[in-house]
Amino acid sequence: MNVGRILDQKGNDVIAQEAGCTVLEVAKLLGERRIGAVPVTKGRKLVGIISERDVMRGLAIRGGGVLADDISTLMTKSVFTCTRDDSVQHLMAMMTERRIRHVPVLEKGELVGMISIGDVVKERMQETEQEAAALKEYIASA
Repeated sequence: MNVGRILDQKGNDVIAQEAGCTVLEVAKLLGERRIGAVPVTKGRKLVGIISERDVMRGLAIRGGGVLADDISTLMTKSVFTCTRDDSVQHLMAMMTERRIRHVPVLEKGELVGMISIGDVVKERMQETEQEAAALKEYIASA
């Protein structure tokens, strides 16, 4: 099982935000799209990621004035990424170890997808259900 299979099932559409916008603009995007994080790009190149948590921390620390700031003030610039060829097990371990919930997928240095912890859990549940069905079928035929 690999990341490419998840992207094939969910699609490669990526909601991204161009660098240079305000925290308010990205907060609106997160709310309207009902997503927890958005990659920040310059063209197709990933330059960061910003999450709802980043926005909330900014508000808690600096108050409402942070909404007019450039997203670069809150975004994570050192982003953990994966490729379509990475295994789901590798991705799960990275997300758990790094305590992250969203991982951009890069191909040749360009953003081609986004995987959330929900995507990984859904894929793992489907895999487990298929394994259980195969075992039941094997036992029934023995």
